[in-house]
Amino acid sequence: MPTLAAYVGAALAEIAGCFAFWAWLRLDRTIWLIAPGMASLALIAYLLTLADSAAAGRAYAAYGGIYIAASLVWLWAVEGVRPDRWDLIGVSLCLLGAFIIIAGPRTAV
Repeated sequence: MPTLAAYVGAALAEIAGCFAFWAWLRLDRTIWLIAPGMASLALIAYLLTLADSAAAGRAYAAYGGIYIAASLVWLWAVEGVRPDRWDLIGVSLCLLGAFIIIAGPRTAV
């Protein structure tokens, strides 16, 4: 459960940080959004260190599925665009992959 919480927090921080840049460059918002955006992006790195994984690459790979799901929630909740069936099929596959990476049995090397 702590790993899932870290991933969800990292996804929210990443989306918020990236959206700060999007808002500045694409929506003509103030450049002052960049400072909190950068802090939010730095928070991702910290939160991913909380994932229960012996390998950083595995933690990052599993996080990808959670990030994709959070992005579609953002799409719907913030941008007002409802995900279509292809979005839902794609995110289902990503979450299945993330679960396999996180929960798969590991052999000691």
